[in-house]
Amino acid sequence: MEDRLALQTATGTTFKHNLTLKPVPPFSFDLSATIFSRGDPEFRNYEDGSFKTAIRLDGTIALATITSSGTVEAPVLKVELRARDPLTRQELEKARKLINRMFNLDLDLKPFYKAAKGDPVMSRFIESLYGLKSPTTPTVFEALVDSIVEQQISLIAAQSMQRKLIRKFGDKIVLDGETFYLFPTPEKLAGATIPALKSCGLSTRKAEYIKEISHLVATGQLDLDKYESYEDIGVIRDELTAIRGIGNWTAEMTMIRGLHKMDSFPADDIGLQARMTHYYGKGGRATSEDLRRLAENWGTYRGLGGYYMIMAHHVGIEPVTSWPKFWSQEAGWAGSHKTKGRGGASRKKATNKATGAAARTPAAGKAGGR
Repeated sequence: MEDRLALQTATGTTFKHNLTLKPVPPFSFDLSATIFSRGDPEFRNYEDGSFKTAIRLDGTIALATITSSGTVEAPVLKVELRARDPLTRQELEKARKLINRMFNLDLDLKPFYKAAKGDPVMSRFIESLYGLKSPTTPTVFEALVDSIVEQQISLIAAQSMQRKLIRKFGDKIVLDGETFYLFPTPEKLAGATIPALKSCGLSTRKAEYIKEISHLVATGQLDLDKYESYEDIGVIRDELTAIRGIGNWTAEMTMIRGLHKMDSFPADDIGLQARMTHYYGKGGRATSEDLRRLAENWGTYRGLGGYYMIMAHHVGIEPVTSWPKFWSQEAGWAGSHKTKGRGGASRKKATNKATGAAARTPAAGKAGGR
């Protein structure tokens, strides 16, 4: 459904288009958008039930405002698109697909909920976060650059650098007194100088990584979109890590954020390790191997399970003493599922003895908002 209205303002004519989207239930717009509530108010922001962002529709930039008019079990989203020029049918369809992608509206959560039934802690998260869907960046390129920025630094420092990068190199739209920025294009970052990139707070090495990878994408030597159709995440990981500046953690985060490969799982992420220690009663700091063993309980939805754990912390869910401890002999459910991910061989059934190497990449992963 779409309608159009042209409004005359002090700064010129603004064309408004309205779309109606019906996500696959269950879907909680409030829970799914709340990750952006602490975001950059001029990039992507969620406040008072309204999500706003600028989107690129081929050569046109539009400002999208999204609200919910339905329920978790019968979800309906209302989208208002504002632009300087009237949008074509092709641009409106692209906007529909882009918003669908960003909120993963076609994702059916029921298989994940069924797979997680064997994990009593995750089951409690699901009760509180019912209908939560993880976001996906508008482009794979954005997810990759974000992940490079966040390598081995705190989330707060990374968000500051990302904000500066967006404002310095991203396109800007000003409509009806509101200003929003778009994520920089590969062409813009490829053409940036190393000193200009470093002025955003990046190290010399990270500036080089981003400039080189942007050049590969801008010149067509690296097609990140092709990975959308890949079934084997192991192949994606191998191809990405062959590129200078991309390690396993960066590849995993890119697959989750930019490709929505929910069987990808960044076990080396110290943010996830901290959440596991907090919620699952692990004595001492959890390791990468501890996380992998825990994630076996979520089947092929390991990445989504990790996101639910991060969001449980984000919204302030606290563990209670009655929760069974994952590592206790009495729990009887540790590593109860033997799974085979699309990216590799079956993992061995976990035992109650915690083993594994320490995390290799000390960077707390960002879960979507800036």
